[in-house]
Amino acid sequence: MASEIAMLSFSSQDLSAIVLSLKVACSATLISTPFGIACGYFLAFGKTRGKALLEGIISLPLVLPPVVVGYLLLLSFGSNGIIGKFLNMLGIQVVFSLTGAVIASAVVGFPLMVRSIRIGMEAVDQSYVSVSRTLGAGWWDSFFTIVLPLSGRAIFAGMSLMFARNLGEFGATVILAGNIPGVTQTIPLAIYEYTSVPGGDRMALTLCLVSISLSFAILLVSEGINSRFGRR
Repeated sequence: MASEIAMLSFSSQDLSAIVLSLKVACSATLISTPFGIACGYFLAFGKTRGKALLEGIISLPLVLPPVVVGYLLLLSFGSNGIIGKFLNMLGIQVVFSLTGAVIASAVVGFPLMVRSIRIGMEAVDQSYVSVSRTLGAGWWDSFFTIVLPLSGRAIFAGMSLMFARNLGEFGATVILAGNIPGVTQTIPLAIYEYTSVPGGDRMALTLCLVSISLSFAILLVSEGINSRFGRR
C-alpha cells in the first residue's frame, strides 16, 4: 500500500507538467477549431484546383516525423525566420516559450481535426442546403443552421482527437519550445527527462498513467457526447 501511495505522489514539477499539458492541449484545440471548420468546409465543398494542394499541405504533418515538423517551425519562427522576424518586432517570442508549445501542438494535431470535420461535412445531405437557399436563406444562414449543426458530431470528434494527440505531442514541441520545467515541459517531456536519469522510472510510470487516464477520459467524454448527438 505504501509503495502504491508513493507512486501516486507528484512533485511540484510533475504537477506543473500536467497543468501545462492541459493548457497547451486546450489552447491549441480551441484556437485551431475555427480554422479546422473553414478548411474542412473548403475541402468538402470547394471546387477550385487548389483544393488538392491545400489538402496535401494540411496532411503533411501526419506523414512527416514530428522532429522534422518542429525543425521547420523553428526555421520559420526563429529569430532569423520569416515569421520570427515579424513577431520579434511586435515583442512576441515563440521559441522556448509556452506559445511555441501551443503552435507545435496545433500544427501536429490539426490534420486529425480537419479530416474528421471534412468527412462529417461531406456526409451532409446537400438537398437540405439547396432547399434553404430556394427559401431565401443566404450562405451564412445555410452554414450556421444546416451544415454546422449536422456536422456537429464530426467537429467534436475532431476536437477530441486533436486534444488527445496534443497531450502526447513530443517531437515538434521539444524542438520549438524546448524542455524547460515550469515553462514548456509537458507530460511527455517530463517522462523523457525521468527516463534519462537514474531512479526516474517510478515517476515516469506515474506520469504515463496520468497521460493514459487523461486520454481515456477524453475519449469516453467524446463517445458519450457523440451518442447523445446520435439519439437526437
